[in-house]
Amino acid sequence: MKRTYVLAAVLSVTCCGTGAWAQNVKITPLGTHPGELCSRDRATIFEDPTGVRILYDAGQSVTGADDPRLGDVHVILLSHAHGDHIGESRLKAVGAGNCAGADVVSAAPNSTTAEITAAKNAAIVTSQEMSVFLARKIQHITGKPVPVCAQTAHVTTVPVSAPCRSGTHLGGTFTAKTANAERGVDITIVYASHANNLPLTLVSEAQRPLPGGDDISVSLGPPIGYVMKFTNGLTAYLSGDSGIHSEMKTVVNEFHKANLAQFNLGLSAITAAAAAYAMNELVRPASVIMSHTNEASTEGGKLRPGSLAAAFASQLKGRPAYPALSGRTMEFDGRGRCVSGCQ
Repeated sequence: MKRTYVLAAVLSVTCCGTGAWAQNVKITPLGTHPGELCSRDRATIFEDPTGVRILYDAGQSVTGADDPRLGDVHVILLSHAHGDHIGESRLKAVGAGNCAGADVVSAAPNSTTAEITAAKNAAIVTSQEMSVFLARKIQHITGKPVPVCAQTAHVTTVPVSAPCRSGTHLGGTFTAKTANAERGVDITIVYASHANNLPLTLVSEAQRPLPGGDDISVSLGPPIGYVMKFTNGLTAYLSGDSGIHSEMKTVVNEFHKANLAQFNLGLSAITAAAAAYAMNELVRPASVIMSHTNEASTEGGKLRPGSLAAAFASQLKGRPAYPALSGRTMEFDGRGRCVSGCQ
């Protein structure tokens, strides 16, 4: 009887000790048209079981800081400064225009990323060059400087009281944790193979390239992707815009062991065949979320035959691919499997 009691007690402690980490991560795309994956869609909300809420690439598919779909935002990620990611334009209204070409209006001179960070008192987690640029934009809005985020034992507790920036470089990790949680979300900046030039509408006239025929652009350091390790064990790779590169295998797969990928499919960076190879042979996640397709990829929530997304999905081996349907919350367990909301 005594032995049975001790075993039951051990099982009880094991259950209670791990139950908090067995919950799901919620992932909600915020696109231009509800229930679809459309041309301008970039923005995605990630919510950890502990309550940390992260916005990835606000871009042009939100109406700005007042977009009611955003809710609380504790951390904001920016993969690179192209207009469709930093958000030099904002969505005119949810559903405005059509899936292939939503109606947008200018968000210059600040960007949707800066506006949302200022309004939500969020922490910017991006490369050093982009965080400094955004900090100045936010200061234009709030009238106050944007400091590096305060940390205790290398962890920032969220929500923060005012906008701050991570001060993180390529390869560095920023950890965001709610006050009552034992653990936080680890956000590591990883390499992406792309460009990172700014829309000139976001550059002050004094800093713009001199007029002439050279078409010089302004670059903000390297483009990036992310690996996010959530408290339930899910490890998500956010590719940003990127062609194939060797670190997808060595860093993202072999070191971080990512089991979910949100992969950008824009043809300016990668083909469907190359993206499928990256997933099948390099990253090898359990599941893939299809994003940034630069097309109307779905109709009625289903992949359109002949679309880039459909071509990519057809070449995946042994892993499901889910379109990032706007407003549809997907839930993933710690092993990278979708357990709710996917189709």
